[in-house]
Amino acid sequence: MEKKFINKAYPHMLHGGDYNPDQWQDYPEVLSEDMRLMQLSNCNAMSVGIFAWAALEPEEGKYDFSFLDKAINDVYAAGGRIVLATPSGARPVWMSKKYPEVLRTNVDHSVNTHGNRHNHCFTSPVYREKIAAINKKLAERYGNHPAVLVWHISNEYGGECHCDLCKAAFRKWLKEKYGTIEALNKQWWNAFWAHTFSSFEQIDPPSWLGESSTPGLDIDWRRFVTYQTTDFMKHEIAAIREVCPNIPVTTNLMGFFRDIDYRKLAKELDVVSWDNYPAWRDDSSDVNLASSTAMIHDLNRSLRQRPFMLMESTPSHVNWHQYNKLKRPGVHALSSLQAVAHGSDTVQYFQWRKSRGSAEQFHGAVVDHVGHENTRVFRDVTDLGARLKKLDEIVGTPTEAKVAIVYDWNVGWALDKAQGFQNNDKRYRSTLHDNYYKYFWKKGINVDIIGLDDSFDGYSLVIAPMLFAISEEQGERLAKYVEQGGTLLCTYMTAMVNENTLCYLGGFPGAGLRKVFGIWNEDIDTLFPNETQKISVSGTEYVAKDYCEIIHPEGAEVIATYDSDFYKGEAAATVNSYGEGKAYYVAFRDDSAYSYMLLDKLSKETGLCSDFDGELPEGVTAHSRTDGENIFVFLQNFTKCEKKTSSEYKWINVESGDAVDGDIALAPYETLIIKRTK
Repeated sequence: MEKKFINKAYPHMLHGGDYNPDQWQDYPEVLSEDMRLMQLSNCNAMSVGIFAWAALEPEEGKYDFSFLDKAINDVYAAGGRIVLATPSGARPVWMSKKYPEVLRTNVDHSVNTHGNRHNHCFTSPVYREKIAAINKKLAERYGNHPAVLVWHISNEYGGECHCDLCKAAFRKWLKEKYGTIEALNKQWWNAFWAHTFSSFEQIDPPSWLGESSTPGLDIDWRRFVTYQTTDFMKHEIAAIREVCPNIPVTTNLMGFFRDIDYRKLAKELDVVSWDNYPAWRDDSSDVNLASSTAMIHDLNRSLRQRPFMLMESTPSHVNWHQYNKLKRPGVHALSSLQAVAHGSDTVQYFQWRKSRGSAEQFHGAVVDHVGHENTRVFRDVTDLGARLKKLDEIVGTPTEAKVAIVYDWNVGWALDKAQGFQNNDKRYRSTLHDNYYKYFWKKGINVDIIGLDDSFDGYSLVIAPMLFAISEEQGERLAKYVEQGGTLLCTYMTAMVNENTLCYLGGFPGAGLRKVFGIWNEDIDTLFPNETQKISVSGTEYVAKDYCEIIHPEGAEVIATYDSDFYKGEAAATVNSYGEGKAYYVAFRDDSAYSYMLLDKLSKETGLCSDFDGELPEGVTAHSRTDGENIFVFLQNFTKCEKKTSSEYKWINVESGDAVDGDIALAPYETLIIKRTK
């Protein structure tokens, strides 16, 4: 099995953080001390230049790379490597003043003044010209430097602009998609409320000042924002690759960030990276937090189906949660190694050294304001770095998953905009996690988080909850997956609208899936928050909440029925044989008890199991990576109590080389990394 390294020139775990020497030019003693502390802390990778445009180009066309020269050379001399950023996340003041078109226009048509960050116009020709120029300068100067391993393109892309340039670009995008204004009017159903357009030039982005009730407009605007952001990123990358085409590129993502379809963005990256800041509480809720964080790790790994980078995390606390709690002893290693367990080949921090002033002066860092190594946080980082040095054989290894859960940004956008059901929160993502992903996490079964356009090949089970918006083509692909022997599980709200949010006619589910599931969804009952209904399965009672669809079997076998209200006795869940496979349909949301019972059944039917053979106590999980010959399992205890398990296999402790078998005790917050021959 081929290993996929972030950069094959350095096949080791990367460990380090955002390093900002531009902030410390008046403190040469601090810069010198940084190198000693970097080595002492077992850090080997520094991310530099992320918000350094004002230092790199203090005046238009006048560049000063002296501080960056020194930083890169010093890190390399100390045995470290560099993740080199482009600076587009925060432009210099002179640019905002001289070229006001680079300033972002808000939805209310107000224009930003200079300040903050991530607030530029992605369409602006001036901004594109200026970032291409400095990116090319950086590539020419450092593209062949042996320290540079990865290009870090900008930082946490996000936001939207409503300026005239962006409006014109949006209209052009719409014209390329639909061809004619008549086609657009039909797909957006613009005859409603007399919203019919006679030309593309009449269309404005959605806004509370104007049009806010057309789902087709809303979802296309979100697609355009993704397109324009991705196009800007490609423009940045092109300037780099023109000079040095062989250094991989990444940009740091933000989990399930709602505003951008990361599947589109990730296609242009060599490596995916993301910024992970869960709010560990040191109580029983940490187990649920660990599971939801793991789902985001799996999403990022699945975006490119290869190891990813944990670009940012905190070794202690952040400064932007409502309550900025310190990580308890042991939690830093636990949470960092959780990323590695799910496919990361890096553990990186924001930030290396706490800023002396401004917005992030109290954000956690490896080096505190005291400036020395005698802190608990520094020791935690140092100890973790020593452990990461022992994991070279895991670097580059993939994750094998036989179950996939579908999360699609377009589905989420369509659900958010749909007026009906529960308008405040339809709970798309939380349903994926609470009712489905968490089951597999507790069982130690690897999961991929995929999109509707991703391949379904190789998966024994595909789960696609609340698949509200789906195209005919996507429906055909799902049908083919089942027909060829796959097992598909979907739920209420499946295939109600097409990709442009037009309702399917002829009965739900649409997109050709009615025949796959063998049911007709007649209607859906939305329950009040404190209301429940009863579900009966072979004499066992379960609870339905939030949604109860009234479905009618059309060849499907009923496996659960409603046991209350006017639809008592009606089908609540079904299974249908279609081709060589099976399609399960669950017509209600439950408190996870029914979901977990059904997933037990499907796991047995499809042969899903963990790579660790022992029983996993509550709060303990086991996830794996493999090089094709060996399986590497990360046994992790996310509780404050000692937990015990056992294994009949003969394992080797990856870090110590000791044998591990029989009874296994895990201390609070402990991670045990073990391997065996596959």
